[in-house]
Amino acid sequence: MVERVTTLMDRPENIRNIGIVAHIDHGKTTLSDNLLAGAGMISKELAGTQLFMDFDEEEQARGITINSANVSMVHEFLGNEYLINLIDTPGHVDFGGDVTRAMRAVDGAVVVVDAVEGTMPQTETVLRQALKENVKPILFINKVDRLVNELKLDPQAMMGKFVNLINHVNKLIKGMSEKKFNEGWKVKVDDGSVAFGSALYNWALSVPQMEKTKITFKDVYEYCANNKQKDLADRSPLHEIVLNMVITHLPNPLQAQKQRVPVIWHGDKNSDEGKAMLSCDQHGPVELMVTDISIDPHAGEVATGRLFSGSLERGQELSISGMPNKNRIQQVGIFMGAERIEVERIPAGNIAAVTGLRDAIVGSTVSSLKGVAPFESIKHASEPVVTVAVEAKNMKDLPKLVEVLRQVSKEDPTLRVTINEETGEHLISGMGELHLEIIAHKIERDKNVQITTSEPIVVYRETVQGRAGPVEGKSPNRHNRFYFEVEALPRDVIVLLKEGAINMNAPETERRAILMEAGLEKDEARNIAAVFESNLLLDLTKGIQYLRETMELIIEGFQEAMKTGPLTREPCEGIKVKLVDVTLHEDAVHRGPAQVIPAVRQAIFAAILMAKDVVLEPMQKVFISVPQSLMGSATQQIQGRRGQILDIDSEGDTVVVVGKTPVAEMFGFAGDLRSATEGRAIWSTEFLGFEVLTQSLQPEIVKQIRQRKGLKAELPKPHDFIG
Repeated sequence: MVERVTTLMDRPENIRNIGIVAHIDHGKTTLSDNLLAGAGMISKELAGTQLFMDFDEEEQARGITINSANVSMVHEFLGNEYLINLIDTPGHVDFGGDVTRAMRAVDGAVVVVDAVEGTMPQTETVLRQALKENVKPILFINKVDRLVNELKLDPQAMMGKFVNLINHVNKLIKGMSEKKFNEGWKVKVDDGSVAFGSALYNWALSVPQMEKTKITFKDVYEYCANNKQKDLADRSPLHEIVLNMVITHLPNPLQAQKQRVPVIWHGDKNSDEGKAMLSCDQHGPVELMVTDISIDPHAGEVATGRLFSGSLERGQELSISGMPNKNRIQQVGIFMGAERIEVERIPAGNIAAVTGLRDAIVGSTVSSLKGVAPFESIKHASEPVVTVAVEAKNMKDLPKLVEVLRQVSKEDPTLRVTINEETGEHLISGMGELHLEIIAHKIERDKNVQITTSEPIVVYRETVQGRAGPVEGKSPNRHNRFYFEVEALPRDVIVLLKEGAINMNAPETERRAILMEAGLEKDEARNIAAVFESNLLLDLTKGIQYLRETMELIIEGFQEAMKTGPLTREPCEGIKVKLVDVTLHEDAVHRGPAQVIPAVRQAIFAAILMAKDVVLEPMQKVFISVPQSLMGSATQQIQGRRGQILDIDSEGDTVVVVGKTPVAEMFGFAGDLRSATEGRAIWSTEFLGFEVLTQSLQPEIVKQIRQRKGLKAELPKPHDFIG
């Protein structure tokens, strides 16, 4: 198998890099099993139950996918062999970051939808992530047997269900990217970009295949109703149908990179590396985008990523974006599920696993050239909203814990780890309770450090509702003065910043046009000095001496202020900070970091407090599917948690309740909902962003946060910072 894989690596026209994406429990890992069995990598008897790609014991115990897993396999189609590099991704909302990162590595996505449940919130999220990365979707409708055996639908009603489902997926694609939709990125039954089947019973159908095998929907109905799905799997095996669909409808790296590179890389398209990436040239300079870091107990850190140009070999010395020294490659390989297999060389267009890149983090650009433009940073759809404090059970493990936390945050960039060397407090912020629970288990099991964790704490944000300034910040030596104004950013600009659409590497004219369209004035849009998360620093000064060489320090002071706002020391969101005037000492010795950074930070803090500083709390959208008779119990669960009902939709005797609730009120929700609905509710959540905390709760929450962080009980005043 490895020989066949390595031979095909050199033929980009015969490669397909694909991701399998879906809502939790819609059958992604079971589908992956089938594809592997078809390629002869696992036994056909075990396909669908072995869950080969869920090789982590935590995944097996919980029955869900937690980490993306890669595998390379060979499939024969119309007399040619093709190399399929497949990534099986998680469906649980807490692990959405893994899906986002996988989308950077692949060119096409198989979107799996449960025929009974239809498209769910996470299906929409993963589809949106795919389209944003210019990854082409195709559709596999799974669990078709349930329509016959559970819902007792006749062939006619079954067809109607499929049509509705396909129309809904196309409506989503059109809503998310009309441009792509008009270019033909839609899923259609007649051209075979939609397949139906059952991953559990190993069969599938698509229209081109039905014409070949002469199987009709009526036959499918008979096979399912008479419990003869094994015969159907022999006549129309799932792996063949799905992989034929992948090869026919998803692009190879030569086609995909022409479209994808301009979206994920903003360097000069006419440079050597630009041309090499657009043409997937294996003889060009090395350009690798790291999408995953894992730890191998024997080989250390393994950086997995997509190779857009050049070839990787052992012993190469490569530059890593933002790092001064080169790193030397020790091994190159490919993943076969849990196993990493070493190969001699990996050419462009493939997904590579490399050891020796010790300075790389997820999102790093690795190149054989120095100083090349980096790839776009990976923007996650959700943000860390829940925090736990972590302590080592034994004092002797403390140094090891610090090392382990740094490692864990390198492996999972959606985690935010704060290590306070002074107080000895270590905080981990994640996507939800489950995410943090799994990370805690991982620290104890894989890293061998026994820990205790606090009760989960919610992450808040600070923003302003008014405007203030100019506010003067003086350096400790009184020789430098900085004048800032602060106000809230327009909503549309905040959305763009969160999506990563504002890029400091992009040409200034391009950036200016996007910002002006979103509501920023021309003068402001032209003078962006720095972007920090969803906050902007603007330089509106004119002709000030020495400002250029001091700007780095001003940006550092701005970032420090945005990381921890003045009221609660929580991160800031949606704040526009304008530098309007500066007086600097002519001698560089008197305007060093110790003078500039505190002056800038204090002035911004005072201005934020003057501009009506408020606290934002994270919200979640909640979807509950329950029998009609229990609808009242479900709505009560949302309303009793400071929640709001947004929509109620009924389908047959089932009702889908959609609401929004603060994350702070969601702890223990699963148990309460289970008992309120006799365990008959299916529910899921989706991150909805931050909203202003109710006025009546502000004082109490601010007091709690300040108390927890050991800050003074009385609230800070502007003159505390610029007295």
